[in-house]
Amino acid sequence: MNIWQADFYRSPQQDTTGQVLWELLICDANRSFEYVASCPQKEANSSWLTAQLELVSGEKLPDTIQVFRPQSLSLIEAAGRNLGINVEPTRRTLALKQWLEEKQYSIAIDKAPPAPLPENLWGEQWRFATLSAGDVETAFSDRPIPILHLPEFLKPLNLGLPSTAPVPGVVIYGGRQSMRLARWLHEARPVSLNYITGAPDGLVLEAGLADRWIVATFEDAEVAAAAKVYQQRQQLSQKLHFLLVQPDDSGMTYSGFWLLQAED
Repeated sequence: MNIWQADFYRSPQQDTTGQVLWELLICDANRSFEYVASCPQKEANSSWLTAQLELVSGEKLPDTIQVFRPQSLSLIEAAGRNLGINVEPTRRTLALKQWLEEKQYSIAIDKAPPAPLPENLWGEQWRFATLSAGDVETAFSDRPIPILHLPEFLKPLNLGLPSTAPVPGVVIYGGRQSMRLARWLHEARPVSLNYITGAPDGLVLEAGLADRWIVATFEDAEVAAAAKVYQQRQQLSQKLHFLLVQPDDSGMTYSGFWLLQAED
């Protein structure tokens, strides 16, 4: 599969007349292919992008273009529709971000304060949990789970984790709302679930390109101690962790499982 990573945003450079420029950068995952083009801000639209994608691709269009910047997404999606290219919003455009940093361009994304989960999605209870790295894939890959997010690049074996390494996670018992919560999470595209200290402490879900959601809050000292262990174990698992949604604690039925990894 031919996958590109792309960014289309205001450039820190200006043209000779002082006009603001927008710059298009495209690369593949190992940067064996790189492409740069720019245009005046007044020409920065999907038509210009479509023409550039046709120009650089020749006769072989990419299967997918990955985009990490929310401000770039709608324009690249429109150009993708014009050419029949799938556009994937994802924070994991590592090669592109490395390239932008080398050019000393900003990759910072403005994020709003975390919002509470909609009340109709709240689970009945939740807890911290741990799986051995060797069990992460085998425990769920063969089960009939409606929503299963186990990307190859996050599987413990592919990260080089020992099979005995503890991988921390959070289990939510959703009760009657279990499948509704799992479907909502699937659409939100979870990235990581982080422990945030405060008054009160909480668990914040990073999702999509810039979304943040409050999954739980707590003031209990015992829960806070468990949360610190959860965060410490992430440091030992290359930030790998998981989120499991199930109706109850019977272990008979699961609604959704996500393998996650916090951003650097």
